Formats: sequence, structure tokens, C-alpha cells
Amino acid sequence: MPDIQLRFNYDMLVLTAPVDAALAQRGFDAPEEREVLLVTEPETVLEPLRLNMVAGAQCLVLPTAGITRARLAHVRAEDAARNIAGVAVELARELRPQHILAEIGPCGLPLDASNELSRATNAEQYTQAVSAFDTSQLDGFFLNGINSGPALQCALEGVRAAFEGPVFASVDVDEFGTVAGRGESLEALLAIMNEYDASVAGIQTQAPVEHIVELVGRMKAASDLPILVQIKVDTVHARDPHDDSPYWCADLAMQAADPLRRAGVQFLRATGAATAAYTGALVAATMGQTVLGRE
Repeated sequence: MPDIQLRFNYDMLVLTAPVDAALAQRGFDAPEEREVLLVTEPETVLEPLRLNMVAGAQCLVLPTAGITRARLAHVRAEDAARNIAGVAVELARELRPQHILAEIGPCGLPLDASNELSRATNAEQYTQAVSAFDTSQLDGFFLNGINSGPALQCALEGVRAAFEGPVFASVDVDEFGTVAGRGESLEALLAIMNEYDASVAGIQTQAPVEHIVELVGRMKAASDLPILVQIKVDTVHARDPHDDSPYWCADLAMQAADPLRRAGVQFLRATGAATAAYTGALVAATMGQTVLGRE
């Protein structure tokens, strides 16, 4: 499998959209049932991944955001992480992607940043999650949606205790760069990504593209890491756009790709209500393109 690190700061690459919207359309509670479905109904999870690969995504994101032990405990599957990880990788390899990233989301445990035991307990959740995978089958891990500084630090420390390869880290921000949930600044979390050895710095936002471009400028000023932007799609409409939904169709996400490339973004992903059509639009807009300044 190609080493994704060799492509940092060069090729524009698109990540697969989450499977959650497709699962929700079929009546599943995706965030709660996603990992269990990987084992009990793997074809149900495989289908949206397959559509994303047909759309041309170079990076397949494993649907394993809830694989930490604390998250799995909510569905009484705390001892199933290794099985879930194995099935996820097996499904991914069946689709023959260029790169595979294993997603890990917030562990959900309470965290007292002033308490050493609390920090260590949180970090261990991520170390255990990494240990569930055969890391030789992966290009990297993807820490996604961990939106407080202390939690992000614990997550990076936990992953780095068990893995030396590429680690993508992405936080959710509004159009002003305020991090969702705690009001911390984007720069504060980027500083943690720099200090605790993230490989790629990312944001997820549903802000209009002109605001994302401004945020990317701030990211470049605060970090030298390659940049990931996840465009969060609020709602999808066949027509009649809504002012509060800037990416109501895939064409609008496609139009956002070029200004983001010119701003210095390397990795793109459509999330939220996005379908494989959004992935295909991002691929079509970036195919054969290199990051600005590397032509």
C-alpha cells in the first residue's frame, strides 16, 4: 500500500464521506449502531463505502469513530473492538483504496484536566483503540471531532503511545474559528496539534467557503502541517437552495474546492448529510491537482 506520508504537501486527496447519512436513510441510529453493524450487517456498511470509492476517493476513512472502549460500552460491545477493527479493515481492503485511515472520535469519558489519573484514563482509551487494529494495514489514524484542548492532548498522547505513523486531527469550528462546545480558539487547538505530534491539521465546518478560506489562512499562520478541510453539509436539496445551507447540492461543494486549493488545503472531505455524489464532486474538482505552490 502506498505511504500517504510521501504525498504530504503535494497531491490533492479526497476522503470518503461518513456512512452515517446513508445508514440513517435506512432507518439505523448510525452513531449508536455503526460499529455493531460492521460486524452484524457488514454489507449494509460496505455499500456507502463502495459508492464513495466508485466516486473516486483516494482515502477511505474506516467507519470506526466509536471504537474506544467507553463508547462501545454504550452498546454493550466494549470487548468487541478488535473484531470491529478487523472487519472494518477487511471491508476496506476489498475496495482497494489508495489509502486507509482509521477514524477515532471522542471517547466520551469525563475529563478533569487538572487530575493526572483522569488524563491518563482518557489517553488509555485511545491507546486501546489503536491497539485493536493491525496497524500494518493502515496509512494512519484520524482523530475527528475531539473539540477541547485537554481532550485533544489526551487523544494525541494516547495514539502516539502505540503508533508512530501519520495521525490526522480535526476539530469542529464555526465561521469565526471558535471551536464547537468549549469556545476555545482554533489557534489554541492547533498549538496542541503541533506540540503533540499530529501529522495533518484539520477543521470541520459548515461555514461558507469565503469564511473557510480565512480560517485556512489562520491555520497556515499557526502551523506548518498539511491541512484538511471537512465541509459539513447541513441539508441536501434537489433544488431551491436555502440561505442557511451553503452546500445544499454537490455542485456547490465542487465550486468550493478550487478556492480551498488556492488557499493551501490538501485534503478535502464532505460530511454531515453528504452523499457519495459530494465525494465525486470534490474528486472531479481536484483530480490531478497539487497543493498550491507545489506545481
